[in-house]
Amino acid sequence: MAGLNAFEENQETKVIDTTKKVRVGIIGTGWIADSHIISYLKQPDVEIVAGADLVPGKAEAFFKKHGVENVKCYNSDEEMIADQKNLKLDAVSVCTYNRQHAPCAIHALNAGINVLLEKPFTVTTEEAVEVMRAEKKSGKVISIGFQPRLDANMIMVKNVVQSGVLGQIYYIQTGGGRRRGIPTPFGTTFITDETAGLGALGDIGCYSLDVVLNAIGYPKPLTVTGYKSAFFGTDPNYSNYVATGHPEYAKKFEVDDFAAGFVRLEGGIILDFRIAWAMNINTPGDTIILGTKGGLRIPSTDCWNGTIGGDLILYHEVAGKQVETKIPQIFPKPGDPTNFDKKIRTFLDAVKNGTPAPVPTSQILYNQAILDHICKSSNVGHEIPVVIPEI
Repeated sequence: MAGLNAFEENQETKVIDTTKKVRVGIIGTGWIADSHIISYLKQPDVEIVAGADLVPGKAEAFFKKHGVENVKCYNSDEEMIADQKNLKLDAVSVCTYNRQHAPCAIHALNAGINVLLEKPFTVTTEEAVEVMRAEKKSGKVISIGFQPRLDANMIMVKNVVQSGVLGQIYYIQTGGGRRRGIPTPFGTTFITDETAGLGALGDIGCYSLDVVLNAIGYPKPLTVTGYKSAFFGTDPNYSNYVATGHPEYAKKFEVDDFAAGFVRLEGGIILDFRIAWAMNINTPGDTIILGTKGGLRIPSTDCWNGTIGGDLILYHEVAGKQVETKIPQIFPKPGDPTNFDKKIRTFLDAVKNGTPAPVPTSQILYNQAILDHICKSSNVGHEIPVVIPEI
């Protein structure tokens, strides 16, 4: 049971070297970019020097809103990166819509710039591989924006699994979602194929996969049986469309609002996964990890929020008796950095110190492959092998 005590929060205050500033650019200035710039502005060793957005004037308005001056703005990432000789960028945050993740990351890496890439990694497996080829050639850091894995409770989940108390893992059930929560408050970027490519799968499905795959060491996916649907997103009477006065969004909806997959992983592990933006139930169920010595229940949240919905429960045997051990949920203390702040800080530390990416592409490639192959399997209507091109 000693392994259950492996996690202790580091209370030491980290000293940040402010003599070396990290020159940062932001590609895409939509709503997620707000979280990036807010976190960057908290860091004493960051200088925000550039931004790019395809919409004329949007980048300028974005930086003005956040009170950031003397920033050079461009109408595309290519235009910005072409000015690298003057900008001398150390890093960029790629905050574009999904379909532009791969090209923007590749452009930056090819120019020798480190990249913090928002989730999902890409839309397809093939795109992810192209990014990794650019990463390999450049030797630069690229980290994927999976801040939930920096949550103290998610770290606890991994520590419990890695302690060996569950024995050999053989079955995992995971997923989550929202009863009503198709993200359209900022328009249709999340719901058209041209911009998003993936719906609930890419928005929140990647997170719930990371919770369990990171805990078990990211084994390679072997085969996938996938299903996806869009019953709510294509309905003009969907409640959020009616409430916001946009029934026309139903005709523009081209991605998944529900998806499920049955995945065979290396090591004989079965992964049973489902995710939803909209469904007629409060939750598709808790996450459970079953092993030969014990089982772990991770309570779901009503709406995916990057943490857990209650205390972890470990089911095991002690002296021949079946018992349950409660592992209390960890709550942040006042003044603690947010998970998003941790994402930004760990990326900056990797850039400055030349250390490995905090969320490496070598892991998230398998996450992306599962998402992509759920779509591919759903399209053909049967199980398919997971095919990952060589990098």
